[in-house]
Amino acid sequence: MLDLVVSVGVVVLATVAIWLGSGWLEDASARLATYYQLPPVVQGGIIAAAGSSFPELASVVFAALAGSFGLGVGAVVGSAIFNILVIPALAVLVADRNMESTRTLVHKETLFYMLSVVVLFLIFALALIYNPAEATATARLTRPLAAVPLVVYVLYLFLQWQDTVDYSETPDTSSINALKQWGWLLAGLLVILVAVERLVEAVIHIGETAGTSDFLWGVTIVAAATSLPDMLVSIQAAGKEDDVASIANVVGSNIFDLLVVIPAGILLLGAATIDFGIAAPMMGCLAIATTLLFVTLRTDLLLTGREAYLLLGGYLLFVVWVFAEAMSVISVLPN
Repeated sequence: MLDLVVSVGVVVLATVAIWLGSGWLEDASARLATYYQLPPVVQGGIIAAAGSSFPELASVVFAALAGSFGLGVGAVVGSAIFNILVIPALAVLVADRNMESTRTLVHKETLFYMLSVVVLFLIFALALIYNPAEATATARLTRPLAAVPLVVYVLYLFLQWQDTVDYSETPDTSSINALKQWGWLLAGLLVILVAVERLVEAVIHIGETAGTSDFLWGVTIVAAATSLPDMLVSIQAAGKEDDVASIANVVGSNIFDLLVVIPAGILLLGAATIDFGIAAPMMGCLAIATTLLFVTLRTDLLLTGREAYLLLGGYLLFVVWVFAEAMSVISVLPN
């Protein structure tokens, strides 16, 4: 019992550390991108996305090294669900007003995000068909398969570049100390790495103690912890009445998580296995959550307080279902 309490305490402390380290990392990344005068597509699509998604990447790698790649994938999928259901809703409620959307955001960003969900699901399915592991419904993800989502992400960057091809603004960099910002960036990376490593170990211990799947704990606890940076950025943008940036941050981060973070973990490890019987229903939940966000954003191109509560209600149902599965109250998922 004492070990379980200690593990829960580690989860709380690691979550706070991830939040602090991510703040340092994102701020330093943004300043360095400005200092080196990188174009908007690189700042937004690579630098900012990588900064806010680094906790998810670390969780995938450390979970795989600990022999539980499913926990890392669960963290990414769960983080994506948390991002699109909870963060926009909290941004609306904290700002205490309706948030405006645009047709570009809905028809381009959100639809491309739906494509990202489909691509990742196809990769899991192809792995099951062509690289089945010995266990039932267990698939082996390899580097050639991991390259496919990365190619799709390059397409996303190309589309972003087309929108900013006429960018010619020269920012003022006189007040930025590059050496200092590199120091903050490295400090943020170090704090995140240590915190995520501790978080993954603690969650694995909790899962073993409870006798439940690592994937289910990754899709809730680790997912919420690694989503804190995105939540902070979106709420701050909503507070500045930059509604499009608040929502686009969530969608862009999710695209990066699905098309880059999971493949990057596979590329680093060489290969990894995943239980398709659990991953597929979770991807289905992600597809439903994405559709719900799409519908609420498209309705009058506004995200209202009532719709915010609808999104939060959807996430609450998801969490209740996951924990009901974890405690064997229901058994929709295999194993």
